[in-house]
Amino acid sequence: MALTMTQRKAVTKEVARRYRRADKKEKAMMLDEFVATTGYNRSYGARVLRQGALDGRRKPSKTRARPRIYDEAVLKALMKIWAILDMPCGKRLAAVIPEMIDKLESCAEILLDRPTKEKLQKISAPTIDRLLEKERRKVRLKGRSGTKPGSLLKHQIPIRTFADWNEEQPGFVEIDLVGHEGGNPSGDFCQTLDVTDVCSGWTETRAVKNKAQKWVFEAIEDVIAVLPFPIIGIDSDNGSEFINAHLVRFCEDQKITFTRSRPSRKNDNCFVEQKNYSVVRKTVGYMRHDTEDELLVLNALYGYLRLYTNFFQPNMRLVEKIRIGSKVKKRYDFPRTPFRRLLESRDINQEAKADLLAAYNALNPAELKRRIIKLQDKLFKLHINKQNMIRKEEPPPDLSSTFSVRQ
Repeated sequence: MALTMTQRKAVTKEVARRYRRADKKEKAMMLDEFVATTGYNRSYGARVLRQGALDGRRKPSKTRARPRIYDEAVLKALMKIWAILDMPCGKRLAAVIPEMIDKLESCAEILLDRPTKEKLQKISAPTIDRLLEKERRKVRLKGRSGTKPGSLLKHQIPIRTFADWNEEQPGFVEIDLVGHEGGNPSGDFCQTLDVTDVCSGWTETRAVKNKAQKWVFEAIEDVIAVLPFPIIGIDSDNGSEFINAHLVRFCEDQKITFTRSRPSRKNDNCFVEQKNYSVVRKTVGYMRHDTEDELLVLNALYGYLRLYTNFFQPNMRLVEKIRIGSKVKKRYDFPRTPFRRLLESRDINQEAKADLLAAYNALNPAELKRRIIKLQDKLFKLHINKQNMIRKEEPPPDLSSTFSVRQ
């Protein structure tokens, strides 16, 4: 006669108590008897007796806490380096932590004991992301395009194809303008010229008062004069600020290849489009800047930003893209700063490399970050003061038509 569930529970409870204390031979005999009595499968019966539970599920046990490897000292130092480098992702941060520790220690910006330093040097990218997840959530901007097509000289400027450029050599740059209209596209407002080298990721930014060809061309000349490598090719969008006789003639005189992207294809300028956000928007945001004072502060800010971005901000280049069915698998190279990429390039002469190294040795990334934050605050205050002045100058609303008086 089969036992009821209540009877099975009672038998299990009694036998399990004796089963735990028995030796191997006794357990085998007890298990045979238990299986015959309850009708359980032998392996299931053995598990029930081991665990002392009828349903075969393991009783909740007290989990032993794993010793914490990355303690508060490591987290505090990691957060400081992360903040100084403008909060990059784990992959980019892990690649430069050893270099940044040495740099910050030499500048007396950080003091680490030996265990903390060793832990930071071997920390992995996923661990960094996990440790900084809460902080990253605390610091979680879209704009519109202001490009107007310049059709007059379009036929003279070829559309860029991949065969035109050697993207493994520094000197082929993409250029674009970032508008600071603050959601109000009327009138004149400041623009940021963004020039990005495809090979190294080296980025230069200049603020101009508007999109007039005169100011944009002057800014391009200024950027070319300070780049640590000669310009070989320029690729722009189809805006009239670039598609004009001044820039075409300049490129012809300097023997620079001038190409343009396809209309309405932002991916054709993907390198500079990425920097439009990661360098310009993340630094100055989406507010409207249209005064002379704001223009001066923007350019002062960009003077420090170029050093901070190019010498201390690592980037990753897409190496290959493989389509597997409906999915695309992308592989990137090891994160490195534009400065390091130029030092490794065979196309940069030794004199230019020596100048870059001397500039790097004279820089303090923490001090650069402090100066950038100070100018960001100044730019924000100028914007707020300007908004307050506009509100004061606005006439009060006319409410006479809102209310009617009964006769």
